[in-house]
Amino acid sequence: MEMNEIRGKNFKLEDLNPTFLYTWKGTGKGVNESRHCHDYPQIAFVLSGSGQYYIEEKALEITEGDLMIINPGVYHQWLKPTDPESLATVFFVGFSDIQIEGCAVNCLPLPDGQSLMHTAGELRQRLFKICSSMEAENSDCRQGRYFMLKSYLMQLLILVVREQAEPVTAAKGYSFESVSRKYVVEQMLSFFEDHYSEKISLDQIAENMYLSPFYISKIFKSETGASPIRHLINIRLEKAKELLEKGDITSIQEVAGAVGYEDAYHFSKLFKKRYGVSPSQARKKA
Repeated sequence: MEMNEIRGKNFKLEDLNPTFLYTWKGTGKGVNESRHCHDYPQIAFVLSGSGQYYIEEKALEITEGDLMIINPGVYHQWLKPTDPESLATVFFVGFSDIQIEGCAVNCLPLPDGQSLMHTAGELRQRLFKICSSMEAENSDCRQGRYFMLKSYLMQLLILVVREQAEPVTAAKGYSFESVSRKYVVEQMLSFFEDHYSEKISLDQIAENMYLSPFYISKIFKSETGASPIRHLINIRLEKAKELLEKGDITSIQEVAGAVGYEDAYHFSKLFKKRYGVSPSQARKKA
């Protein structure tokens, strides 16, 4: 098979046929391991939180969206967390049998010679998605499981090498990060508008988008000025006000249920706080 050269740096991918070894997800809490190395490479992606990780005589500060490349023979260790309230959750992938021209056998190129790669925007989202897919496939012992995991591993390796070999320079006034953020927020706004009457969980939305709840909450507030939950509450109350003004539904309990609230008392408190009158008063006034 003919080699396909990756433009930008002297990296060439030959027949990409890695051997998938394992995946493992864990947090820094309670980790008690000594410094060690492997005879195969690892990729570690920080799903959430922050912490410290020792690689090649350096204590690295890691945070959500960071990716670590741990090549064979490189000593590493999870350091004791400095902040127990913000523990890093890291997804590890072990593999072997790769050859990238310009690198030793079973080694990946390092970004600027460093083991740590900071990711953002579209790349970060794709990495979250791949890790989430690998975790789901690994826990589901279905036919073809190994080959599905291997296919995700191949995507992961290509993204890591491509990011270093083909740096994209954004045009003036254009930001991949902002476009990505706006896309996520637009998807959330659309989802809230279509599903406000249902039971909605921020964790569920984050999982469906292959992102972390903290991340989507942070960018949603930065783009809209309100938290996702506050925006959902506002939509529900506006829809409830419309129902009360139309007069089609007479029961406050039914109105509450129609906009996603099982507890009519809780709904009434939120409504009065927003509009200054109770749902019953709003109905009579209409």
